[in-house]
Amino acid sequence: MSDELGRQLASKWAKTEALLSHSQIAPHIPPTRLFTKSNLNSMLNQHSMVVIKPVKGAGGHGVIKVVREGSGYKYTYYSKTNRFQSFDGLYQSLNGKRGNRRYLIQKGIRLATIGGRPIDYRVKYVKQPEGHWAITAIVGRLAKPGLFVTNICRGGTLLSGSEGIRRSFSSAKVGPKKREMRMLTQLSTQVLESRFPGIGQLGFDYGIDTSGKIWIFEVNTRPQ
Repeated sequence: MSDELGRQLASKWAKTEALLSHSQIAPHIPPTRLFTKSNLNSMLNQHSMVVIKPVKGAGGHGVIKVVREGSGYKYTYYSKTNRFQSFDGLYQSLNGKRGNRRYLIQKGIRLATIGGRPIDYRVKYVKQPEGHWAITAIVGRLAKPGLFVTNICRGGTLLSGSEGIRRSFSSAKVGPKKREMRMLTQLSTQVLESRFPGIGQLGFDYGIDTSGKIWIFEVNTRPQ
């Protein structure tokens, strides 16, 4: 742990639990549970699309989209899709991919798109030497054609946050959506700093769904 960067906190579950404790933030967090067979089954029955990802991990590595379609199932890992007739077959395959790592299951959000490619947003929030926090970047990340993860290291395209909102919605939405992201960033940081003293920089991953609702996917203490 470096003093310059502040405290590192790898567990997505710990950060999610902290944010869920705040009544204003909780509605912006997709339903999230730890990966177990019964949790996966009930989440798929409830939401039909979920995303599973390592409790500790970055760069979109290990993120898998799982969909229930008709009586069957499929999952997509990077650009490869596997189909299954039974839930047991799906679960066994996912469990094999997971290895010994702990995973989370999160309700899948249908993101707004540009040219059919999903876009999400990274807001970087850094504690300044004088002690106050400041937003140093709001950027959009447009998925590489054919992929659902938007990470730049997976071929995503970087846009300004304003351009991303304008092209996926309209110019009129740019101001309000950025204001809401700033408000959620400040509020969430107060919660996280009180729970985990010593953090010094945060990267918030936001998505805006097709209806315009803002979701917090995760918060990184070592934003890339």
